[in-house]
Amino acid sequence: MVTGETNLGTLLKTMSPVLSTGEFVFVTFAQARYGDHVELQPIASFNEPEGLTLVVPKECADEYDVPYHSVFSTITLQVHSSLEAVGLTAAFSAALSEQGISANVIAGFYHDHIFVPQESAATAMATLVALTQ
Repeated sequence: MVTGETNLGTLLKTMSPVLSTGEFVFVTFAQARYGDHVELQPIASFNEPEGLTLVVPKECADEYDVPYHSVFSTITLQVHSSLEAVGLTAAFSAALSEQGISANVIAGFYHDHIFVPQESAATAMATLVALTQ
């Protein structure tokens, strides 16, 4: 099994950010567990003591009248980064922070997925592309 890139310089040069289509929201359910609320078509979940957090398409949350606070766009870094790589998240978070953009990051086995406020997606993309130079 390939474990992914660990060299920070290589990761930054080859991260190849791609803005995904769709709008996503973070929702939470107290007293829920993994597997609940499949009708919302979650793309990610996390169990916390306060409840189950799901990342779901906005249209699903709207359809089922599930409350949320903010709408996010997703930027996926196409580089296969190792889960043991050091510095990648810090580098892009710092660059986005300088632009006043929050970054909610979920790392999959192959890629990092950055959820940014929908209204900041274009600026976030430009910032990440500049970071590859």
